[in-house]
This record gives sequence, C-alpha cells and structure tokens, in this order.
Amino acid sequence: MGDLELLLPGEAEVLVRGLRSFPLREMGSEGWNQQHENLEKLNMQAILDATISQGEPIQELLVTHGKVPTLVEELIAVEMWKQKVFPVLCRVEDFKPQNTFPIYMVVHHEASIINLLETVFFHKEVCESAEDTVLDLVDYCHRKLTLLVARSGCGGPPEGEGSQDSNPMQELQKQAELMEFEIALKALSVLRYITDCVDRQWSVSQAPQLAHLKRMQCLYPVCWFLSPGKLQQFEGSRWHTVAPSEQQKLSKLDGQVWIALYNLLLSPEAQARYCLTSFAKGQLLKLRAFLTDTLLDQLPNLAHLQSFLAHLALTETQPPKKDLVLEQIPEIWERLERENRGKWQAIAKHQLQHVFSPSEQDLRLQAQRWAETYRLDVLEAVAPERPRCAYCSAEASKRCSRCQNEWYCCRECQVKHWEKHGKTCVLAAQGDRAK
Repeated sequence: MGDLELLLPGEAEVLVRGLRSFPLREMGSEGWNQQHENLEKLNMQAILDATISQGEPIQELLVTHGKVPTLVEELIAVEMWKQKVFPVLCRVEDFKPQNTFPIYMVVHHEASIINLLETVFFHKEVCESAEDTVLDLVDYCHRKLTLLVARSGCGGPPEGEGSQDSNPMQELQKQAELMEFEIALKALSVLRYITDCVDRQWSVSQAPQLAHLKRMQCLYPVCWFLSPGKLQQFEGSRWHTVAPSEQQKLSKLDGQVWIALYNLLLSPEAQARYCLTSFAKGQLLKLRAFLTDTLLDQLPNLAHLQSFLAHLALTETQPPKKDLVLEQIPEIWERLERENRGKWQAIAKHQLQHVFSPSEQDLRLQAQRWAETYRLDVLEAVAPERPRCAYCSAEASKRCSRCQNEWYCCRECQVKHWEKHGKTCVLAAQGDRAK
C-alpha cells in the first residue's frame, strides 16, 4: 500500500480494542468524538484494504476482539438519537449556533458505521461474529428499506437544493435527510450479505427472523426511480440519467436486491419456516415480470429463481399457522428506548449546553484534528469515482485552493457555491494554518 497506508497494524488493533458503546447523552462529547475519528480511520483503512485485495486486517480485528456487536449497538443508538433528540434540537428557537459542524458529526456517525459494516460484512465470519445482534441489524435494515419504499412512492429521493432563507439548523436537517437515503442503500448491501449466511449452521435458531420474506417485499423498488421523461439510477454516491441503451444493464444495487431475494427464496431454512399466504404468493409472483432474458444473461443463477416462481404459481397457499411460535426478537432498540424514555428533552438540553456550543478555539482544534484524519491522498484513493463539482455535480478537475476540500468544474461554479461553502472553507483553512 505504500504511502496510502493510513494505520499501522498495531495502531489499528489499539483503535479496535478501544471501541465501546456510548449512552445517548454522551454523543458529541470529547470521548465520543475521539471514537468517531477512530471509526473514520478504520473505515478508510478497511476500504483501502478491500481495494487492493491484500488481506483485510480491520475485518479480522473486529472479529477477534468481538467488536461487531458494539458497532451494531452504536449504529442503532445514533439512529435513535437522530429520531428522538435531533428533532428537539431543531425546535429550540433560541439555539442559533455559529457553526453546526459538531452536530453534523453526530448526524454523520450513522453513515460512518453502516459504511464500515458494508465493507466488512462481505466476509461471512463477520456476520457470524455479530451473534444475537444480527437480529437487531436485520430489523435496522428493514426500517431503512421501508423508508426507501416510502420515498419511491413519492417519486424518489429528496432534492439537494436548499433555500436561501434557510437557517443553519434547517440546512442541517436537509443534509441529514439526503444522507438518510444513502444510508438506506448501504443497509440494503448489508442485508444482502446477511442473507448469504441464512443457510449456515449458526443461523438455524435465528432463521425465523431472517425468513420474514414479507419484509423483503420492499427490496425491488429501492434502486430505480422514474421521474418525468427520464430514468435515473443511483450509483457511486451519485444520481445518473440512464441512456435508453443502458437501461437493461444491471447495476450493483439491482444485483444486491436480486441476490438477496435469491438467497431468501431458495434457502431451505427460509422455505421451511415461511408461511405462504395468498397475499405473499401474489407479491412474490410479481417478480416474474422482471426476470427478463437480459437479466438472466447477466445473472444466470436467477434461472433457478425463475423455475421456483413457476412452481410457486402452481402451489396451493397455506392457511396462517396457529401453532405457538417461539423466536428471538431484536432487543437493542427497545432497551435504549426504555432506558431513555421521557429524557429526550433533558438530553437535548444537556448537549446544547455542554456539547454543541463550542468556543471558536474548540472549533479550530476540531478542524485541525479532522484535517489530520482526512488526508487528501487517502480520500482520493477511497473515492468511488472521479471528483464531482460541488455546485453542478459535473466531473471536476479543480480544487478549492484555500481549504483543498471542495471540487469544481469551473470558476463560475465555485463563485456560485461560495455563499454556502465560505464559512466551512475559512474554518478548514484556519485549522490547516494552526498545524
């Protein structure tokens, strides 16, 4: 890896061993911020390792030290913070922070964790090491896919353009909503990797949870959204208009959906435990319309799925089972909600006073630490594609000379974007000079 190595093996092990769960009240605190930085480093290192295909020590360390359940709990905790505490912060009328960067870090924490999980869950031993928390992770993924389906019915993801009259907290809410969409797509990939393990011995007692195919009915619509007159596809963290000649080409997200469905529908464990009602049968048979010859050429294994659906069409449905069924249920969300119920206002008040109102000096120190974490050479190496213009999203070749963080395709776009980028640019530049 040479100059692109972000962490030495010894450093990575120290960071992994130090991972722990934080109470919702402590999110944004100094100790929490340090762990967030550590997770970002582990995240980037894991992507670099996967890119060069020379072993993946981060995945091995997470399994060895039993930290995958910790990541799952942190993921669900920050999801709950965003749903319960963040809206309270946004409703406080007299809270007008000069800089929303500390709050943005907490909002972004969920994206950091799910991205790391997406990278390491490719390995089945990681899924096994999640133990009982895999049920909580499946439940988390289901919530995110439900969100995607709801948005698909409204014409796609939220728009990224903001109003000039928006205050900083309103802008942060819009950024959080846009981020939520990409988080949901990451959850889709994680769920697909979990379905790879549905027929392994470790999952026999957990198969009822994984075999809830009624939850998987929301899988197909999440990748493609029809807008007036054009078809758009989300890939490489960007929306692209798909040319008519490319509309039959299978994208990565489409592939994840079909592989997940294949694993669930053809798994002996899932088939043995799934109650085939007339409604479920009707929903599953809708998949036949999408199994075209072009799709089968790209994923030949789906021919088995096509045969399964043909057989399903001739199968009699089953009445709902009335037997007593015992199964494990996800616990993390309910436990966190029980521990913090009635405390959302108090948590928000505490964080307003002690976490999200930093001094100018604190902001400069934080900017300096992040400049050290996000090395430009590493960011460029882990980027899914060439840089895009921060204003118009066209392919960019010019970088902001002051902060070196934003990219632009031309001077005109940079000038138009300055009103939004200016404060962040000055802060980042001050952090660089402080070094």
